[in-house]
Amino acid sequence: MKKLLFALFLSVFALSANAQTSPKANPTKIITKQTVDIACGECQFKMKGKDCELAVKIDGKPYFVDGKGIDDFGDAHGEHGFCNAVSKAEITGEIVNNRFKAKEIKLLPGRK
Repeated sequence: MKKLLFALFLSVFALSANAQTSPKANPTKIITKQTVDIACGECQFKMKGKDCELAVKIDGKPYFVDGKGIDDFGDAHGEHGFCNAVSKAEITGEIVNNRFKAKEIKLLPGRK
């Protein structure tokens, strides 16, 4: 009888432990064709970093960009470069671990 109760207790414990849900380790948010501000995160958005790095502002929050570099769109330190001006861009990608993973970035005409 003791063995039967022990086996029952062990099965209930194993089932309840297996039923627990684990939180998502890497929450993601997909962005499709959204118009955002784009510039140097350190120079224009006052983000903490080690060097000039491309960033976008999505819903008012800045994110560093992976997949495109700050000089991919011209000289970042030029007169209208990302370190000296904020521009508008249409972006597609996703936010993963507080970074924007760019699939596409299309600069829009004009400067902010």
